[in-house]
Amino acid sequence: MLVAGFPSFDLYYVFSRTNIRIYGDNVGRLQSNLLEPVAIAREEKIQLSIIVPLYNEEDSVTPLYHAIVNAIDPLHLCYEVLFVDDGSCDDTVLRARKLAEDDPRLHILSFRRNYGQTPAMVAGIEHARGEILVTMDGDLQNDPNDIPRFIEQINQGHDIVVGWRHKRQDKLITRRLPSLVANWLIGKITGVPIKDNGCSLKAYRGDVIKSIPLYAEMHRFIPAMASLAGSRIAEIKVNHRPRRFGSSKYNLSRIYKVLLDLITVKAILSFAFKPLVGFAYMSAVAWLISIVSLLAGVLASERSVVFFSLSILYGSLGIILLFWGVLGELIFRTGDVTPKSFLKVTIHSVSSDDSRFV
Repeated sequence: MLVAGFPSFDLYYVFSRTNIRIYGDNVGRLQSNLLEPVAIAREEKIQLSIIVPLYNEEDSVTPLYHAIVNAIDPLHLCYEVLFVDDGSCDDTVLRARKLAEDDPRLHILSFRRNYGQTPAMVAGIEHARGEILVTMDGDLQNDPNDIPRFIEQINQGHDIVVGWRHKRQDKLITRRLPSLVANWLIGKITGVPIKDNGCSLKAYRGDVIKSIPLYAEMHRFIPAMASLAGSRIAEIKVNHRPRRFGSSKYNLSRIYKVLLDLITVKAILSFAFKPLVGFAYMSAVAWLISIVSLLAGVLASERSVVFFSLSILYGSLGIILLFWGVLGELIFRTGDVTPKSFLKVTIHSVSSDDSRFV
């Protein structure tokens, strides 16, 4: 599987009306010919894929499915819906399977245990076959009736369209206020001024989103990561509704995860194409401290082993950082994510036919 940075997903299931298949990346548990997921054979060309991560949303599954169908059917598009169950402990999968028995457009992917929203989105993105991919939450707070406007923006030439919950229906202290601070901080650090990075309702060109490596909690930083390839990003206001069933899966404990991911994204954005330069900067700082410590030890009235130890320590650190930079440069030039892969995404975006979904 092409799921960067994740632990082994054990097994997950893909249910549809006509088959039940088991896919996995653990060769020890499966036959050797299941190294890559087997595509579900379909004749028609899928224009739109709607990806919905679910976790303990048994009461929301049925109304959500009907809301999506009612919003998309009038568009007369060939589309599919992927419900990605993130290890739910309730009847989410059972109710989704009943819906899939009557609609071949609906597919369900299910993890054995809970991995988080980003892995669920990545699994859905990997299995989606549409030329346009739309992601949304499964708690009924995102409105499927907004999806046609996202498709319209994609048709106008954008690669990514982000939803902005301008009238957000969440608690002020635990949800809205931290989100405002986080969005401001993300915009300042990454240079991508998105008002609502946490909104799951987004639309992507399939070739763009499938080329972006995601891990940890980095689904919030997809626009920033996509900016490396020069992707065209738009943001539109969307309807946001109060939660009808269940309880929120988020709390203030996720803040530190977002901050760590933000540091990672900033490093990637700054040095993705030149990792040696980033490590060289850090090496230079270490060598500067080493030289200052050495001079302080030489000029001190009383010789102290402390200054000489610091000089040796930071001098060694500078050498190590420089070697890490060389290693990073080699990995970047020969690894999966190369300058050619970003260039390919950019060229394809420019030359794509933006009117094919009209």
